[in-house]
Amino acid sequence: MTEPSHVRATRESYDTVAVDYAELLRTELAAKPYDRAMLAAFAELVQADGAGPVADIGCGPGRVTAHLDALGVSAFGIDLSPAMVAVARQAHPKLRFDEGSMTALDLKDDPLGGVLAWYSTVHTPPEELPVVFAEFHRVLAPGGHLLIAFKVGDERVRLEHAYSHALSLDVYRLPPDRVAEELGRAGLAETARLVREPAVDEPTPQAFLMARKPGNC
Repeated sequence: MTEPSHVRATRESYDTVAVDYAELLRTELAAKPYDRAMLAAFAELVQADGAGPVADIGCGPGRVTAHLDALGVSAFGIDLSPAMVAVARQAHPKLRFDEGSMTALDLKDDPLGGVLAWYSTVHTPPEELPVVFAEFHRVLAPGGHLLIAFKVGDERVRLEHAYSHALSLDVYRLPPDRVAEELGRAGLAETARLVREPAVDEPTPQAFLMARKPGNC
C-alpha cells in the first residue's frame, strides 16, 4: 500500500525537529493549568475504571506520556517518527515507546483503558479523521476513555519553518463541534470539553475533548 504524502511529510518533519522540539517544549505544561487539569481528569477517570493501560498516540518526545505516568497511570507512547521515539526512550528510559501509525495501530482489539491524542491529529486531513477515530475505538476497551487536544479554527495552515528548522507540514485547525461529531460517528460519545483562549505562543484557541467508548461494545 502506498503511504499517503501527509504521513510521509509528518514523519520526515518530526524526524528533522525531534531534538529541538523536545527541548523547546520540555516544560510547556508547567505554564498551562487548564491543559494539566484535563490530563488530570482523564487520568482519574482511567484509574477509576481500572480497564487497562493508556496509549499516548503521537507521543513525540514522551513528555506527556511521562506526565501521565507521574499521575499514576500505566502509560506508553506510540509515534510515527523514529527520531521522536529515540528521543523519548532516551529521556524516559523506564517507559515504553514504539514506532507506529495512528491509522493502523499494532494493538489488539479492546486492550486499552485510555487513548491520548495530544495534538497528534492536527496533521491529518479532516476527511481522514474517521479512519483514525475508528482505530481509537477499536483499541479502547468497553468503557475506555479518549482525550484529544487540537487547535480551534476552520482552515489548513502550511508550516515552512518551525522549531528552528525548515520543513513542509500542514496543520489543520478544526471546530470542536466537527471533531465531536466525527468521534460520535466512530462510536465515541463526548463526555466533556474545554476550549481555552490562546496562550502567548499560540495563534488560536485550543480545544480538549473527552469521549468514551460505550461499555456494551
